[in-house]
Amino acid sequence: MLTLTLSLALALTASAKGEDNSTRHERNFIVEGNRLYREERYADAEVAYRKALQENAMNEIALFNLAASLLRQGSASGETEKEAATILANLAKNAEDIAISENSFYNLGNIAFNDKDYAKSIDLYKNALRRNPDNDKARENLRLAQKRLEEQQNQDQNKDQNQDQNQNQDQDKDKKDQDKQNKDKDQNKDQEQNKDNQDKDKDKDNQQQDKQEQQPQQQPQQQQGGISQENADKILKAMENEENATRQRVEAERKKNGAPSRRTVVNPW
Repeated sequence: MLTLTLSLALALTASAKGEDNSTRHERNFIVEGNRLYREERYADAEVAYRKALQENAMNEIALFNLAASLLRQGSASGETEKEAATILANLAKNAEDIAISENSFYNLGNIAFNDKDYAKSIDLYKNALRRNPDNDKARENLRLAQKRLEEQQNQDQNKDQNQDQNQNQDQDKDKKDQDKQNKDKDQNKDQEQNKDNQDKDKDKDNQQQDKQEQQPQQQPQQQQGGISQENADKILKAMENEENATRQRVEAERKKNGAPSRRTVVNPW
C-alpha cells in the first residue's frame, strides 16, 4: 500500500501568510490538529480540524488536513475514505492554493492505486505533475501505476484466453457427448429394426406353417412302385372288364359256328 503524502506543513505557512483572513481560533485549531496528527492521534486531529472549519468552512488548509486525518483512520465501512475523497476531489479542482490542488490530486491517485484502479491513478498523478512537474513522488508512483496497469491488462488477456479455451473445450466435450448419444440412439434404432424384422420373419414362417397344417392331404398314399391302391384297383377292374368282353365275343362266335360253349372263368388267376 502506498504511503500518502500529506502536506501538513502547509498549515503553518498558510496561516502565517493568511493571518488577515483568518481568526485566531481558526489558526489555533489548525495548529493543534497538526500537532495531534504528528503524534498519530488522527481521530483527535480530526476533531481539531472540524473546529477550525466551524470558524471558517472555506479554509482550504483545514479541509485538506481533515481529509488527511480521515484517510489515516480508515474504517471497515469505507465511510471515512469516501468523505476524504470527496473533500480532496473538490480541492483538486477548485482550490486557490495550487500546492493544495497538487497534493489533492496526488492523494486521490494513491487512493485509486490502492483500489487497483491503475488507469484512474495514472490520470490523477499526471494532474499532480501538471501543477508541479518537480513532484518526484508523483512521477515515481505514476511509473509504478503504469507498470501495474500493464500487468493487469496481461492478466485479463490471459484470463480471457483461458476462458475461451475452457469454453472451446466445453463445446468439444458437449459435441462428443452429443455424437455419442446420437450414435447410441442409432444403434438402438438399428437393433429395434432388426428385432422388428426378425419378429416379422418369425410371424411369416408361423403363418406359412399354419397354412400348410390346415391344407388337407389331397394325394392318397402311394404303394411301392409309385402306384396307389386306388389306381391298382381301377386297372384290375378295367382288365377284368376287357377279359369278360373278350370271352363274350368268343362265345358268340362259337354259338354262331355251332361250337360248344366253354365254362365261364370268373377269375383268370
